[in-house]
Amino acid sequence: MRTAYSVETVRNAERELMARLPEGALMQRAAAGLAAACAQVLARVAGRVYGSRVVLLVGSGDNGGDALYAGARLARRGAGVTALLLAPERAHAGGLAALRRAGGRVADGDGASGAAGESIARADLVVDGIVGIGGRGGLREAAVPLVDAAARSRAAVVAVDLPSGVDADTGQVRGDVVRADLTVTFGTHKPGLLIDPAREYAGAVRLVDIGLPLPAEAAELEALQHADVARLLPVPAAESDKYRRGVVGIAAGSARYPGAAVLAVAGALRGGAGAVRYVGPAGDAVIARFPETLVSDQGPERAGRVQAWVVGPGAGDDAATVAQVLAAKVPVLIDADGLRLADADAVRARTAPTLMTPHAGEAAALLGVAREEVEGARLASVRELAARYGATVLLKGSTTLVASAKGGPVRVNATGTSWLATAGSGDVLSGLAGSLLAAGLPAVDAGSAAAYLHGLAGRFAAQGAPAGAHDVAAAIPRAWRDVRGD
Repeated sequence: MRTAYSVETVRNAERELMARLPEGALMQRAAAGLAAACAQVLARVAGRVYGSRVVLLVGSGDNGGDALYAGARLARRGAGVTALLLAPERAHAGGLAALRRAGGRVADGDGASGAAGESIARADLVVDGIVGIGGRGGLREAAVPLVDAAARSRAAVVAVDLPSGVDADTGQVRGDVVRADLTVTFGTHKPGLLIDPAREYAGAVRLVDIGLPLPAEAAELEALQHADVARLLPVPAAESDKYRRGVVGIAAGSARYPGAAVLAVAGALRGGAGAVRYVGPAGDAVIARFPETLVSDQGPERAGRVQAWVVGPGAGDDAATVAQVLAAKVPVLIDADGLRLADADAVRARTAPTLMTPHAGEAAALLGVAREEVEGARLASVRELAARYGATVLLKGSTTLVASAKGGPVRVNATGTSWLATAGSGDVLSGLAGSLLAAGLPAVDAGSAAAYLHGLAGRFAAQGAPAGAHDVAAAIPRAWRDVRGD
């Protein structure tokens, strides 16, 4: 499992570790890892380190010091290294001295200078050491011309710890920022490296272990990996029957949107539960596609035994069905139209687990803000929704986030693909997550595992080409086997 920590926690861990190490040792660890990563990039883009051209964009903090020490290591291997200083009087003195001893050049980082732009234009690699993890509010004006020149150049861009200008704690982007091909981060991931919109500026991310003493309980984010998800997935025992495996109820679809019911059932059938009950007006369409489904037109209260409900996909204006499902004493997943129709007080009053699965537009409506506000502050938005509704919230998007009303680390998932932005994809996810709820997973685990499998299935279904939601559902068994190593 990958974890991410706040700037405050990282800073505290750095201070604790530096108190036990010789002066400068921690920065040297970071610089060594950064230099090794840069050398690998140079081998790819220039064919070698010796004779390559490297430009360091150096700010005033320790981030700039990391870049200078790494530049010195590259210079000793024969690279031509030029450091452009954005704040010459506040540049890291030890790093500057090391670079000069190694034969590196130092120049003024005046963005208006033709010499600075020319250095960047000729570079094979540009190292972004402008702003560290404490930066806020985008790049300062003096740095923008240099960053623009790097973007126009043929050089690869490596960011030190995180792309300068992004918010390390929130993933927010408020102004001009560096767009990196690779980010080399130290000690731990920072939330902004895992959450959009900042994540898209980080490129590939490489973690360099520098020995930070980070307490597991202080993590801000968790990103599940194959082994973590494999441990969560339900596997039937020899004595299992369909009821022991769980029965999930699907209250979805309408005369206008029967396909939503079909797709939600498709996801549910592949989610590990022993049986799927469908309630709603799309019974004929469901049974025609999936004859194993238990279909009823008597409403949720008379549907028979279920261990979890999914309500809302394609439901139109059927508020009565949503209300009946919310009154059930079993876990409930609310999606799509269900989010609009659900009474907020009824959601908060529930004692059984509740999982809400909005996309950014639905989350914005629930919070009473503009969609752009949710998309720009995804972490804050998912936490606010979870707290406001007393529910676990799965905020869909390019990086899906899952937050519990009880607090704790937010789960982040990045297995998806942009090809999942297709009609009906969310219905499949709802059915899949609802099935995992019925199989007995807690809401946070059900949402996290479902998002992971759904994203992986999207990749398998698309493989670089358009895919429909039904293709995603069909690829879930492959994703399941891939996660479990079967």
